[in-house]
Amino acid sequence: MAISRYFIAAMDCPTEEQLIRNRLKTVTGIEALQFDLIERILTVTHTDDAKSTAESALAELGMHAKPLTAENEGTLQVAPALPRAKLIRLVAAGVLAASAEGLAWALEGSGQAHADNALPVVVLAVGSLLLSGAETARKAWMALRTRTLNINFLMGLAIVGAVVIRQWPEAAMASVLFTVAEVIEGLSLERARKAVQGLMEAAPETVEVLSDCGSFHESKLALVRVGDRVRVRPGQSIPLDGTVTEGLSAVNQAAITGESLPMEKKPGDAIFAGTRNTTGTFIFEVTAARGDTTMDRIVAAVKEAQQERAPTQRFIDKFAQVYTPTVVMLALLYAVLPPLFLGAGWAEQLHRALVMLVIACPCALVISTPVTIVSGLTAAARLGLLVRGGAYLEEGRNLRTIAFDKTGTLTKGQPAVTDILPLTDRAPAELLHLAASLDAASEHPVAEAIVTHCAQTHDCQHLPVEAFEAVVGRGVAGTLGGRRHYVGNHRLTEENQVCGPHVEALLARLEGEGKTTVVLTDAQQALAVIGVADTVRSTAIEAVAQLKALGVAVVMLTGDSHAAAAEIARQAGITDVRAELLPEDKLSAVTALAQQGGGVGMVGDGINDGPALARAQVGFAMGRTGTGVALEIADVALLREDLRLIPAFIRLSRMVSQTLTQNITVALGLKLVFFILALLGKATLPMAVFADVGGSLLVTLNGLRVLRMGKLPPSSISGG
Repeated sequence: MAISRYFIAAMDCPTEEQLIRNRLKTVTGIEALQFDLIERILTVTHTDDAKSTAESALAELGMHAKPLTAENEGTLQVAPALPRAKLIRLVAAGVLAASAEGLAWALEGSGQAHADNALPVVVLAVGSLLLSGAETARKAWMALRTRTLNINFLMGLAIVGAVVIRQWPEAAMASVLFTVAEVIEGLSLERARKAVQGLMEAAPETVEVLSDCGSFHESKLALVRVGDRVRVRPGQSIPLDGTVTEGLSAVNQAAITGESLPMEKKPGDAIFAGTRNTTGTFIFEVTAARGDTTMDRIVAAVKEAQQERAPTQRFIDKFAQVYTPTVVMLALLYAVLPPLFLGAGWAEQLHRALVMLVIACPCALVISTPVTIVSGLTAAARLGLLVRGGAYLEEGRNLRTIAFDKTGTLTKGQPAVTDILPLTDRAPAELLHLAASLDAASEHPVAEAIVTHCAQTHDCQHLPVEAFEAVVGRGVAGTLGGRRHYVGNHRLTEENQVCGPHVEALLARLEGEGKTTVVLTDAQQALAVIGVADTVRSTAIEAVAQLKALGVAVVMLTGDSHAAAAEIARQAGITDVRAELLPEDKLSAVTALAQQGGGVGMVGDGINDGPALARAQVGFAMGRTGTGVALEIADVALLREDLRLIPAFIRLSRMVSQTLTQNITVALGLKLVFFILALLGKATLPMAVFADVGGSLLVTLNGLRVLRMGKLPPSSISGG
């Protein structure tokens, strides 16, 4: 099988998608079709001999397909929805149609019979039809050829029918209003398209790359490879993902992580393509080449996700497939039966049936879901949530329980000093300074936590250490100021015979809180007990509180000890704690929670969270610190370490659901009202078109309203 990709400028809404599907499904050798309506790209999976046939079929539809290659991809531009020439033609057609209507009314008011057929009225109406109806006629013909009952076919039928019964002003006005509707729909979808494209700023065509001889030279972005070193100056966009190796700066990461303020970057820090350098010049080592960056994956995921039909969208698609033919048949019967059996006039009854046909068009109904889903996915990406499909975006509203892993999820995943308890009259800062000086040469995580804490709390210039010794499995020793000192565990303290009941009591208390303990001693006595533990993320407490406010229960599932889990749960505000769990135990816990009723979400970052993430209705992975396995399995990735994104996702999901309900109600409600008016003979063809235009516009604008949620702080998203 071969895969061909095409850029089709005319493919901008579900109507064209259905037209292409109906035509290409008759071509032998075509296995699959994928539509990217945002970028107007069609991907065809086919046998070698089917390619030319498929291209010919697209040409017959007026869908001029340009093959995408590595050279031209990204250079093909979508034409504006309303170019100047089309605007002029539309305005002229509108003036002529309005003049035809006005003149017909005036002649009718003066007593002239058949004013709609007066020569001046007909001339004005025909002029309007020629200016506005050519595109509609072409699309209607294509729909007829492919036996596709879409809005173009129904409108073409309605306009031709109006001409046949000599309702010239109505035919002209219907044609103009329908063209206006298409323009409005195109402008609205163009806004959605720009919102997705706006996720990534334009990357520079060339970058400064460090050569083997040690100087920088300009290189095309496509030629830069993983491991190359690139220089970025103030004000420039960062072209690729990487790690800072030299220099200091502040980077605006709003496009990736949603953080409103620039983040300070230093050697060792990660940076992302699509973000902007604001202050200093720095050099970074490329970790992801073009096409594989975090931003590339975000944009690709949003595009792929919008191709996957969400549950509501799948329902609407199936509903429309039954609804449209049914209504067309009813309109036909309505046009024929009353004149045959009830003595109604043929012209009047045909006019009413044509009005019913236009009212029946499911355009607003069909477009209501994809615009809303794509807007929701884009808003989520702006917030810092990478959602893998519309199905998960909809599923979020059903979550009633969120299960959190502890280490690396609720906590930072790095040990930090929590307690410095002196055993003498010496100040805690002085004792911390002694311990940090001894631990500076150690690579143990607890030692690193002590050194880091000393550096963060005061000017910690390490004291000179002589005769340093790493005591395997116990701690470190060294001579400070001529006296031997030790930083080690309980066992080392006992071996040095400086442990006593007062030390034991403090050790028992801290270890009961789930903390790791070390003791600072000299050769004669214990000087201090230091507690080290993983600390709760700053956003965890607020996230848990927000989830509870939304009516969502919170559970902790962890493999850590009961004592450590209980302490973190207490700080975070979680009362349901399940500790010392193996991966299969976490899976069983999520399964049991799901059986209690309501959807279950799982938030994790490690390989051991994989089974539970896969079992949950929605799995959330910590995007920046999570393992590759967790990110691969999860349905939603948090692109920044802010747990408030979890309740924000649920609020966004609920808002999307509310918007979908509103759109479906508006679309069907308008049709019902005008259907009744048509049955009573109170609705005209322009009124029917206007109702269809209004419905499509309302649901599109309402769906686009979801985009604004991506610009708000996570805690301020409504929809709970």
